[in-house]
Amino acid sequence: MNTIEWLLTPEEHDYPAAASYLELLLDLDTVLSVVAALKATPLTYFKAKDILRASSLTILSEENQHVAHNLKKIKNMEALSPVLLVRGALQINSPLTIADGYHRICAAYIFDDNCEIPCKITVI
Repeated sequence: MNTIEWLLTPEEHDYPAAASYLELLLDLDTVLSVVAALKATPLTYFKAKDILRASSLTILSEENQHVAHNLKKIKNMEALSPVLLVRGALQINSPLTIADGYHRICAAYIFDDNCEIPCKITVI
């Protein structure tokens, strides 16, 4: 089985995409603070299966066009961008938020649910 290739840093367009999503959940000042923190934090690694479990999201199928696009990139050994996460809080039943990279996580999970995904993660 091949491994998944990952970029060393998120692509620059991932941050505005994360901000756009987070603006649905948070006020603008908090979004700007979270995105700045994501830019500043180093990469860390988590297993695909653990990210999905912590987010409480269900996996998207291979038929999803964005997942299929990322699976094709994996099979062609094209590097994927690391994902951007906001840590949840177990004590208040708040799941992990995938600010950017849900489709990449699903594709990685389908390819190998045990694979390590590079992430930038911060808290609010």
